[in-house]
Amino acid sequence: MNGTWILLVVIAAIAVTGLANRSNLQAPLVLVTIGSLASFIPGMPRLELHPHVILGVVLPPLLYSAALRFSVATFRRHLTPILRLGIFTVLATAFAVALSASWLVPELTLGAALVLGAVVAPTDAVSAVAVGRKLGLPKRVIAVLTGEGLVNDATALTLFAVAVSAVAGTRVFATDSPVAFFGYEVIGGVAIGLLLATVVHLIRSRMYDSPLETVLGLVLPFTAYLAAEEIGASGVLAVVAAGLYMGHRATDASVATRIQERAVWESLDILLEMFVFAYMGLQLKFVIDEVRDNGLDVHVAFLYGFAILGVVIAVRPLWVLLHWARRRLTRSIGLDRLGRDQFSGREYLVISWAGMRGVVTLAAAGGIPFVLASGEPFPGREIVQVIAFVVAVGTLLIQGATMPALIRALNVADPYERLYTEEQLELARTISTTAAQQHLAELGANPPAGVDADDLQRILDRVNRSIQARAEAQQVEDAGERDPSVLQAAALFETLRRSVLRAQRQALIAARDDGDLDDETLRTVLEGLDIEEAAAEERINRRRR
Repeated sequence: MNGTWILLVVIAAIAVTGLANRSNLQAPLVLVTIGSLASFIPGMPRLELHPHVILGVVLPPLLYSAALRFSVATFRRHLTPILRLGIFTVLATAFAVALSASWLVPELTLGAALVLGAVVAPTDAVSAVAVGRKLGLPKRVIAVLTGEGLVNDATALTLFAVAVSAVAGTRVFATDSPVAFFGYEVIGGVAIGLLLATVVHLIRSRMYDSPLETVLGLVLPFTAYLAAEEIGASGVLAVVAAGLYMGHRATDASVATRIQERAVWESLDILLEMFVFAYMGLQLKFVIDEVRDNGLDVHVAFLYGFAILGVVIAVRPLWVLLHWARRRLTRSIGLDRLGRDQFSGREYLVISWAGMRGVVTLAAAGGIPFVLASGEPFPGREIVQVIAFVVAVGTLLIQGATMPALIRALNVADPYERLYTEEQLELARTISTTAAQQHLAELGANPPAGVDADDLQRILDRVNRSIQARAEAQQVEDAGERDPSVLQAAALFETLRRSVLRAQRQALIAARDDGDLDDETLRTVLEGLDIEEAAAEERINRRRR
């Protein structure tokens, strides 16, 4: 029965997300709201998943997919701000929340309060990055927010594992030192992730079978997570390390595998994120009931949530702006040995306000154990879930809703960003064209055995013309991005081209339906048309960004 309800929730979440996207609304907020309201429907059963399922099934693919898309070179370039935000800001938030909650909430021990701090500490940069790209936020800010999202998830969830094991009495590492335990989690997790990713990459490089390569990539995050957890290391860090490695080596895969993997991971991302937000919304009524059953006042529990929400929102801007002020002070008195700061004061303001909580916070809250090793209930589990719910929804409402207005008001768009992008594109075209010409010259000078020289030259001329035609088309596209009249012509070209492709597809399908064309032949031809249409769609989307 639980499995049936899970599938029904997934279907409903897909429908709600589609409507929210069409209405330009924040889908996570809509899903949580509708799920919360639905939980109060009379007779609605409680959808309950074991905490290990949430942490071991939902989180690994989400973290792995994000790591796959992130550039290792960009990570290195912005390593200092990424680590500062992803480690130190998370720890500052977690301990500030832990101290505040242990003082404010009688039901929480200091250990349970630290679990709460770890749950609400990681930010979810997805919405901030999406808004920032639309409004022209500099790429360095986008890169730091994206990289922070990976590191802070790993930091917070590793701290979460340490805190939960300490409270629940399930520590598996033979030491009484939390620092040593934390260090073992970090080193062991990274080592397991890199080891497994290296093995998987070696296997995939000898497969030459796109479906099998994609399936192997799907299995990797779960294997890395479980293998690391099996030895008491951080499964989250293992997943992130494996994702970064595989993303960096993605260029070694075939074109078919890359196209297939992009589509698979994008779909899986959307599916899991939608499910988590809907699932947590559906828990609201039952969490409230548990709070009441434990003799606690529901209104007081939500007041605790609003108080912790205030702490969470305040800590990040204070911490980030404190660093900015320190850099300004040391630079003014000549003690700054780190050189020019990467960010302006306005960019620091945007970064400090990008503190929305999301899927990791909700999933971690659902992953808190029900009982301790002794069999007693986990202290304050219901309170932690209520507070996590308030923090996630509150940050989405307050910070997420005001982020676009803040970016516009501060006018942080970089005027040199577009020029730099154009220069990089021109450099890429030059490198590509030069490489093609050199390779064609080498082929002409060293023809394959048994090939007539005249025939080879005619074929090489045809290849060269096709390369030149593609380069000229690319130049027209780029010019269209600056010239409105050319842009209109390019848009019309793509529209007409897609229309022709669809007409071809319809004619082929009609021939198949009439029995004139074999279905296997149809599928083969449609694959080629699909690639052409996907390329046209990509060019249209690139101009819209």
